Amino acid sequence: MLQISKYKRANWLGKLTEHYNLIAVSGTHGKSTTASMLAYVLKSMGDDLTAVVGAQVPQFGGGNIMSGSGRNFVLEADEYDCCFLGLLPYIAVVTNVDWEHVDIFPDEEAVKAIFRRFLKQIRVGGHLILCGDRQCSAGACSLLDDREESTVADHSSGKLSTLNSDKCSDGYRITTFGISRTNEWHALSIRPNSQGGSDFVLCHRGYPVANITLQIPGVHNVLNSLAVIATVMALVSDGRQSYESINCVKIHLNNFVGVSRRFELIGTVCGCHIYDDYAHHPTEVRAVLQAARQRFPLKALLVVFQPHTYSRLAALKSDFATAFSDADQVLVTEIYAARETNVWNVSGKDLATSIIGPPSEYIPSLGDVVDKLAHQISLEPDRETVVFTLGAGDITTVGSKLFHELQGRLQK
Repeated sequence: MLQISKYKRANWLGKLTEHYNLIAVSGTHGKSTTASMLAYVLKSMGDDLTAVVGAQVPQFGGGNIMSGSGRNFVLEADEYDCCFLGLLPYIAVVTNVDWEHVDIFPDEEAVKAIFRRFLKQIRVGGHLILCGDRQCSAGACSLLDDREESTVADHSSGKLSTLNSDKCSDGYRITTFGISRTNEWHALSIRPNSQGGSDFVLCHRGYPVANITLQIPGVHNVLNSLAVIATVMALVSDGRQSYESINCVKIHLNNFVGVSRRFELIGTVCGCHIYDDYAHHPTEVRAVLQAARQRFPLKALLVVFQPHTYSRLAALKSDFATAFSDADQVLVTEIYAARETNVWNVSGKDLATSIIGPPSEYIPSLGDVVDKLAHQISLEPDRETVVFTLGAGDITTVGSKLFHELQGRLQK
């Protein structure tokens, strides 16, 4: 009889990556974008790496895998079900730490505890790249255990100083990134650009070193790009860091177009622009709508949100209630159950009635949402309107159905 070995995902990923220089990109939010951005930049710089991320990436040829024969392996490392504890990374990236998988972790302290265990998996002589902004991620900052970090800049030469990150008791180096000047890599003067993304001044240890341009919008993507920059520079931290290295990275960052279901344009009909995004946690909803408002400051912003899992809505309803403040109108559908049954006795209506700020309405059926929006938008076809569908379930079907319905009504 044929014997087939069975592995849980954590063990399988560990075996798959054990002979590589593993760069494990973790964090509650931003893993897919940061991992794919990092893989794209490294590949464009000539690294014949392998990469596996948890989303479709247009610049990977439309899939989620990049196959190479080099030593580096970029992997999106998920904390769900403690999956990333099977990995032994050479470089671990932590974008942020938040309470997300409420069906797995009872509270944020439990999430922090599992991330601390993950950091103990970093190989001796390895590197931790971590968001050091308390405002952006107090949870990630807590992993530093109040270690002091140097913020002294070396202005004496035309080259960037080699990263002299603190070495912790577990034998790996630590590099922080963020908006604050207390981070080794940080951003100044963040502003929208003509591409619909963001421009900022990149600083290293307080010293401005480059002007960065991104096609993808939002402060959260500025942070993602800083994680990429810090990781790339850690990989070449052998004294050869120079302005030429940074200039190479900045060119490829500018060419990165993003990940599927992350601020993804579905289509435009007359004055209506339809986007789809995977945001299903209050932090993610808030971030994508802030980015939308940045890109479309004067347009009406209509949001359709499908809550994902009963447990998440029950635990985070008060956070969701304040996450839609940048919208002009919110439609909430019934909850996408995924793997759960409704033992919490919660519904999308509970969220719709609790949202603070924009007018909100509970419309359980996705089909009824399409009908309502198509009728509403058709009454003022030339009005500049932006529609965002948000969620991790089958809400992704709404944008394309609305687009085709509006085409039929408005382009006769």
